[in-house]
Amino acid sequence: MLSKGIGTMAARSLSIVHVPAFKPKWVFSPLSFCSSASKPRKLVLYSKPGCCLCDGLKEKLHAAFSLSGPEPLHDVVLQVRDITSNPEWEKAYQYEIPVLAKVLSDGSEEILPRLSPRLGVELVRKKIAAAFKQ
Repeated sequence: MLSKGIGTMAARSLSIVHVPAFKPKWVFSPLSFCSSASKPRKLVLYSKPGCCLCDGLKEKLHAAFSLSGPEPLHDVVLQVRDITSNPEWEKAYQYEIPVLAKVLSDGSEEILPRLSPRLGVELVRKKIAAAFKQ
């Protein structure tokens, strides 16, 4: 009797959590939101593997880019650079990571003020938007 009840429960749960054979995948592409006339804004994140502060900032930045608001960041492109792959980056940033830089129109980079790991996604969005206004 017990095994019959378990079989019935399993059959019921299978019908509730049925997953279709084809499941569409959604891929977020920041460039899909920008117009063809404007150039995307660029940020560079200097980090290294195993850096939990770097990983946390990267997640917050991606979340901030997807938020809507008065100054959306949908067109921002984030390039993550591993400082261990370049001796100059490693020397410059080994004790400072994560380091966030804004790419200027001439291709040079401007280091942005350090963002606290305690900032929420909305504040990160506001600070990045303000940095691009300057």
